[in-house]
Amino acid sequence: MTSPASPARARWLTTLHQWHWVSAAVSLVAMLLFAITGFTLNHAADIEGTPQVTQLQAQVPAALLADLPADNAPLPPALRDWLDTAWHISTGGREAEFSEDEVYLSLPRPGGDAWLRISLPDGAAEYERTDRGWISYLNDLHKGRNTGAAWRWFIDIFAAACVLFCATGVGILYLHAKNRPMAWPVLGLGLLLPALLALLFVH
Repeated sequence: MTSPASPARARWLTTLHQWHWVSAAVSLVAMLLFAITGFTLNHAADIEGTPQVTQLQAQVPAALLADLPADNAPLPPALRDWLDTAWHISTGGREAEFSEDEVYLSLPRPGGDAWLRISLPDGAAEYERTDRGWISYLNDLHKGRNTGAAWRWFIDIFAAACVLFCATGVGILYLHAKNRPMAWPVLGLGLLLPALLALLFVH
């Protein structure tokens, strides 16, 4: 005899399975990326690459250094255009530090770092960029380090998709648990093991 609860159970299973595969599809590639970079971050000292440093020097036209801001502010448009033409540097809307003697702009980015300094008395410009390799780049994506607002939004959406994936997985597990007696013990082990490791070995 068919149980009265069977139609409701079937609807729940259909809904949970649909949300489960959708959330899995949305988060699959990013989940693989974050799993791999979780390993590389855990072994960062063993697989650290050799940084590549690029240094450039040039003379900024005096006309571009007139009427500079007194406080921290983005570089003037004309100076940004000159840097883009001379060195292919995009400073965007980053704020530079202006003083009586120099202009300094920090340009951190995933997988590396960079800075720009312009001496105001003589217009001498220095630029240095450090590239730590693609593993460092992926590690910084994992941490959201110097990645900008768009990537941080992506991490939030990806995290929500992962939560949905896990929650629907637990729902499906609950509906199938009667026919799979090991379901809850295995789930409990997944909770107990990291808790024990944290309590006993993490200081």
